[in-house]
Amino acid sequence: MIREPVVAGGFYPGTADRLKSVLEQLVEEKAVKEDVVGALMPHAGYEYSGGVAGATISRVKFTDTFVIMGPGHRPGLGGPFSIMTEGVWKTPLGEVAIDEELGKKILASSRFLKEDYVAHLQEHAVEVQLPFLQYFKPDVRMVPIVLAHADVTVYQEIGQALAGAIREIGREVVIIASGDMTHYEPQKVAEQKDRQGVEAILSLDEVELLKRVQEQDISMCAYAPAASMIVAAKELGAGGAELVKYQTSGDTTGDYSAVVGYAGIIIKKGEMSPIAKLAKDVVEKYVREGERPRPEVLTPEMRGRAGVFVSIHKNEALRGCIGTFEPVESNIAEEIVSNAISSATRDPRFLPITVDELKDLDYSVDVLTTPEPIDSKDQLDPKRYGVIVEAGWRRGLLLPDLEGVDSVDEQIDICRQKAGIAPNEPVNLYRFEVKRHK
Repeated sequence: MIREPVVAGGFYPGTADRLKSVLEQLVEEKAVKEDVVGALMPHAGYEYSGGVAGATISRVKFTDTFVIMGPGHRPGLGGPFSIMTEGVWKTPLGEVAIDEELGKKILASSRFLKEDYVAHLQEHAVEVQLPFLQYFKPDVRMVPIVLAHADVTVYQEIGQALAGAIREIGREVVIIASGDMTHYEPQKVAEQKDRQGVEAILSLDEVELLKRVQEQDISMCAYAPAASMIVAAKELGAGGAELVKYQTSGDTTGDYSAVVGYAGIIIKKGEMSPIAKLAKDVVEKYVREGERPRPEVLTPEMRGRAGVFVSIHKNEALRGCIGTFEPVESNIAEEIVSNAISSATRDPRFLPITVDELKDLDYSVDVLTTPEPIDSKDQLDPKRYGVIVEAGWRRGLLLPDLEGVDSVDEQIDICRQKAGIAPNEPVNLYRFEVKRHK
């Protein structure tokens, strides 16, 4: 399918020469490029938001493929969670091909996304980003996605599916969340509300973002793509986020009585999340010196209490995994310390880790939500939920989204085996979710 441009000549110039000239004024050629996993870019007319979009994309070290997620501005036109996995999109600068391999893997990985080109036919959120990409890389490829209003759990599932597909293809991909901030409020009100939204994005907290949008009535259309981008970015090893630029339509028109806010944010790749780095530091100190370290600095996500599993891999093979169903220590940081040491030295399936192995290890930490009882296995999903199978005092647990475990029945069978529960023995089922830190 060929998707023709629908806002050329409106949101941005309709001829190649004029468009190139405008882009030259909006981008910053000498900006320092960053290894970026995600970016928030506005999608209004270039005269209003182009300066923010140009400054943001100028900070991105380009890859071959971008996933562009935007909100749907035309409810009822197409499905609510729509992806295109084949075809090309045209702009005055030429054609942008859809990355079919990635698109199809994303579609296969998500329960919510559906193949639907109709949702994209009149939608501008993806289209307005393409000329910026073409300016820096004419042969760039992309995958377009449109997201409607939904519960945060839907955006989390889509973000996890997106990250899983990217990991599976083994190529570098940048995720763009296309969206604007507060709409048609006085400048000071818009700035105050947008500050709340920006802070949540910078904290890489999709739950807090949607909570603030709802509680503070922030009329940003960027919340849906931003939430899924945050989830995917964390799964892919985000190291932190930076606000590149913020301004409003009032900065262009001079009318500050009813403005639209525009924020440009990049999410940088990180060596390791603070939580995973704590597990690594603990193992290395304990293996080298035999000492149990105490965490000196607690990030906000380390201060609560939760069950925690620490997994250690060597050359992609499991080398140790120990965890707690429910919290035992005073905070998540201490829970990580205990379980990291146990994973490295007390997993009965493996010999204790040696000093010579430390350089070859990778770490991930799963922080569990409180397990909730369920009535039926129909309430499980092996990608989203971990499961606990209980019979009397015997309990078996399995984390979600494990390679090679593709069905609920497989999850339950493995849990039965781990706990020594017979196949026909009555059980109670519990489900939980995890935040995975790498």
